Amino acid sequence: MRKNALITGATGGIGRAIVNVLSEEYNLVIVGRNQEKLNTISKSNKAILKSFSCDLSKQEDVKKLIEKMLSESIEIDILVNNAGITDDSLFIRMTVDKWQKVIETNLTANFNLTNFISKQMIKKRWGRIINITSVVGHTGNVGQANYCASKLGVIGMSKSIALELAKRNITVNCISPGFIETNMTASLSQDQKDNILKKIPLEKIGSPEDIAYSVRFLASNESGYITGETIHVNGGLAML
Repeated sequence: MRKNALITGATGGIGRAIVNVLSEEYNLVIVGRNQEKLNTISKSNKAILKSFSCDLSKQEDVKKLIEKMLSESIEIDILVNNAGITDDSLFIRMTVDKWQKVIETNLTANFNLTNFISKQMIKKRWGRIINITSVVGHTGNVGQANYCASKLGVIGMSKSIALELAKRNITVNCISPGFIETNMTASLSQDQKDNILKKIPLEKIGSPEDIAYSVRFLASNESGYITGETIHVNGGLAML
């Protein structure tokens, strides 16, 4: 029987790649902000059981998402917390609103979903929780104090949850991407890309599939003896 995987941030570049790769082996529940985009993805992928539109920065939306899943008796075996936003500003100019919006989406929403779905996993005595973080959570980055704090916060939370859930045969791991070819990097000038490439030993920007393949591994039975870890997928940009 195919297991069920839930993927947040499913309409973005990395999210879509994760959807495509995991659909080869699992039934999928996908979450994103844009229902039209979710519908388009669902029509082209028979593995998708259900799609939910949800703004994860709004706790009321997260609560409604959980209530919908409960009402439809949807049980999840694999949770991929991929959704994330940025709202950059130099620290001395950063407003509380900018700080809270990023923390709420990247960290608090992750907590809410994981808290709910882990209870299902505990009953089954099996589960995979995979959190997508970022290299800048380890290195820091100018103008991204909120984003860096949220991503490193996810890593610390993941380690704690991994310790608590290990006895239930539930693993909790992170994947930390470096520079990946997405809409965000597409907006960079060629000079900016060249400067980035100089810092990457493999001399190339990663693809969304590079992240998706790592997700597939951590979702598999073959990764069952790995928990509380972070896989760094950054071409050698930061060897942590």
